[in-house]
Amino acid sequence: MNIFIKILTNNILPILIIVFLGYFLNKRFDFDINTLSKINFYLYVPSFTFYNLYKTQISMELINVLIFGFSMFAVNFIIGLIVTKAARLDKGMTAAMQNALMFYNSGNIGIPLITLVFSDTPYLDIAIACQVMILVVQNLTTNTIGFINAGRATTYLKDAVIRVFKMPTIYIIPLVFIFKALPIDLTNTFVWPTLTYIQNGLISIALFSLGVQLSKSKLSVKDPMVYLAVAFRLLGGPAIAALLIYVFKFEGAIAQALFISSSVPTALNTALIAVECKNQEDFAAQVVMLSTILSAVTMIGVIYMSRILFPV
Repeated sequence: MNIFIKILTNNILPILIIVFLGYFLNKRFDFDINTLSKINFYLYVPSFTFYNLYKTQISMELINVLIFGFSMFAVNFIIGLIVTKAARLDKGMTAAMQNALMFYNSGNIGIPLITLVFSDTPYLDIAIACQVMILVVQNLTTNTIGFINAGRATTYLKDAVIRVFKMPTIYIIPLVFIFKALPIDLTNTFVWPTLTYIQNGLISIALFSLGVQLSKSKLSVKDPMVYLAVAFRLLGGPAIAALLIYVFKFEGAIAQALFISSSVPTALNTALIAVECKNQEDFAAQVVMLSTILSAVTMIGVIYMSRILFPV
């Protein structure tokens, strides 16, 4: 019991407190979620991605983590197709369900969770590097396939694709590798302190934004598809990750980080994309809200199991 209390107080509660602050402060001041989401999309996430990718030495091991991330996405995509076909969902609901299964909160919750779990250990740097690789995959696929998937349900495919090219993340990733190839060390320039200040703010602003979004959503207990999506995300995600970890033969801290990362709730961006594309907004928000609430319990179990299945 002590280990569960320790995980709850050290790893889960610090995250939930910031989420709850966003939730309750929004009830008082009614923040503009569109403004907060744009700050996240256009400033904090790109800066965080650039900063961490630039300073990370991309080893073969991290390339394998990147491939693992795309494999997770592919398996969830296939499961989404099977589930939506079996349930005979319409076009709009199919897109919303697939996004709920494919995209998880690797940034807003994944980064702070991994940071807290591995803080004060010699494995923090490699764990964060792994999570950055997963974040790159999730950002890239969310801001491309996620938008196209939701957009084509309510508009033409061409318009959905055009919207994708307005998102900064797809340009940040190749930009990082261009700068890494140049004979200039950005860490010794005036740009680096600016990036440092911005990327340090990602965790707080992202979790706060999540709380604001949740406070604007109404939790429904009537839609069985919401429960199905949440079950696949919180229980199916770690199960898929465990199988792929064994396939890729990851061990120790890397295996733990990838397993824990897979347990986070459905990405807030799926709800923001649903709003942007005007497709099943209530369903998307309900999945994010319920999976976030229940993940406070399931993530504790996954963190505990990670230490048993993949000892360092």
